[in-house]
Amino acid sequence: MNRMTIFSVYIEEGCITCDACEEAAPDVFEVTDDTCYIKPDARVDGGYDRNIDKSGLKPEVISTLSDDIMDAADACPVDVIILVEESQGDAPEPEVIEAAEPEVESIAEEPAEVAEGIEGLLSSGDRTLNILFGSQSGNSEELAAKFAKRSSDYGLEATVHDMDGFDLSSMSSMKRVLIICSTWGEGDMPDNAEELWQEANSDSAPRLQGSFFSVLALGDTSYEFFCESGKDWDVRLEELGATRLVDRVDCDVDYDAMAEAWALDALATMAAVDGNGTFIEDQVETIKDHVGGTAPVASGEDGFTVPNLEADAVQVEISIFRYDPERATTGRDTWVCALPGNLSVLEALRALKQTHDGSLTFRDGADDDPTTAISVNGRLILPGRVSIDSAASSRDDSLQLRIEPLPAFDVIRDLVVDLWPLERSRESSEPWMIAATRDGANTSQGVIGTMDPAVAGSLHSITDFCSAPLLHSASDATPHSDDYMGPAVLARTWARMNDPRSSARSISSMQSVMDSQGGIKAETDFASIRRQNESLRIISDALLDARTATLGRDAFNGRHGKHVWWYSWSVKSSGRVNDTVLYRQVLGPLGLFGNLFSGVTARMMLGFTRTGGNVFNGMLGMVAPPAGIGKMPKQFNSSVDNHHEVVAIFNEVDGRF
Repeated sequence: MNRMTIFSVYIEEGCITCDACEEAAPDVFEVTDDTCYIKPDARVDGGYDRNIDKSGLKPEVISTLSDDIMDAADACPVDVIILVEESQGDAPEPEVIEAAEPEVESIAEEPAEVAEGIEGLLSSGDRTLNILFGSQSGNSEELAAKFAKRSSDYGLEATVHDMDGFDLSSMSSMKRVLIICSTWGEGDMPDNAEELWQEANSDSAPRLQGSFFSVLALGDTSYEFFCESGKDWDVRLEELGATRLVDRVDCDVDYDAMAEAWALDALATMAAVDGNGTFIEDQVETIKDHVGGTAPVASGEDGFTVPNLEADAVQVEISIFRYDPERATTGRDTWVCALPGNLSVLEALRALKQTHDGSLTFRDGADDDPTTAISVNGRLILPGRVSIDSAASSRDDSLQLRIEPLPAFDVIRDLVVDLWPLERSRESSEPWMIAATRDGANTSQGVIGTMDPAVAGSLHSITDFCSAPLLHSASDATPHSDDYMGPAVLARTWARMNDPRSSARSISSMQSVMDSQGGIKAETDFASIRRQNESLRIISDALLDARTATLGRDAFNGRHGKHVWWYSWSVKSSGRVNDTVLYRQVLGPLGLFGNLFSGVTARMMLGFTRTGGNVFNGMLGMVAPPAGIGKMPKQFNSSVDNHHEVVAIFNEVDGRF
């Protein structure tokens, strides 16, 4: 059997920083706070990142560490370590070969000559296109920018001009001009077009012989002077000597389709004006066919072009957690399917339910429905927003999806969980608003309250999560504490506490919630929240601020404060948390002398006691045997009842946790 010859290795998104890869191949992998990097000494390019570009490994690394690299890939619990075989690494170069040449040679001679002529017309001489917009609400400006971007398909180099501040005299040297203008009020020009319009209507307006133009007018048929501004520009430009190439189009409030049709004609017609300023009318349709043939698109109902987003079919292995409450049985069902890679995970579940197993149960809904959240390959996602090719792990040229219900909730059936505990926590936090008296501003819409934009943005970011159940499940503490309210509830509480609109009495009440047994002190590890996505990283930082404030109010006392704080730092100072430390501690004075070199004595001097008693009394164990009794908590030689305390220790021992 032939062994795989490794060419490269890279890390996909979703790494949970578990250290398995670094332990298997420390010369190749290095785990950071957020992901895993390929070390520069192992790479040909010397880079230090996830190696998404698939840079090759050095020959000596491949020859000596291939087995370790494959072991690391197998040990990865979320399958984000992707190996690239030597044949795969060389694959991109053959794709550069001009394999399409035989097809080009088989094309008939006459079309080739026509295409060559069109290419020459669209690429030679002056190809500038000037688009002027007059806009009150931004619609005309948006269309101008959109059509300017598309003009490059027609060989045109577009420049967009705001009518406000535009030099009218420069228009006399422009060969191609498009006007997009809305009408304001009773036939008035938009504010940014009024000054230019007055100049164009004056006797000093320049002559525009040699200029070609077309006008798109936006308006509202409910007004008497419908599209009056666009009509005025259309007439005036002709009076100044410019040549109209495409008739003016007057659009109502639903302007998308009509504007799109106008743009197709206007851009193709302007492209038929050659570099010398001569309009070649018989080339307009040819240009339309040429552009349409090189950029095949599908048209949407609103007339705008819609790209084809469907991906090729991929082989995907979908393994789904199953639970039957009637029989109290659990297991997994696995299907191997050929599905389009762009299909969302939610659509894949629907397809399986419709075609394979009608008993498959999951929460269905809109793509952004927060209650549909599930776990896919260890990542917490909204399945309607994530495609299967981006969520799946890849191995042996096939995709794999491991779909499970959200953790921290009781499973009702299959992927459906009971979300009522989260709702109960939300109600117990008393989330209703009690407003404070504050300053306001008198606006055209009445008196409204004001807020500093930076404060408003910060408050919004704290609560900017797509799904409360997803955020609740992201915490490592919620599965182990029924009393813990969870990060979703506390993030909103913290935002409300910092909201200047909240009254002092309301803030005091929310502080009591935050400082309670089920409050922020019950949260043990923010890393599990931070690693989910960027928005949860911001929320994690906010929750850390909330816990810091809570511990500050408590003066770092009690089991969650000084008790764990000093012990955590003392463990970190020695770097040892194992049975050897415990053994030395109960050896009496000689053992204590040995502990001077391991940090244990430092921990005792810093005042840690298992019972939280007086520090001086606790120090008696240093001089009176049996030394060390009551000085250390249980480590790993018995079951842990208070999961949060253990995790809090590791938070301080190693920041990656």
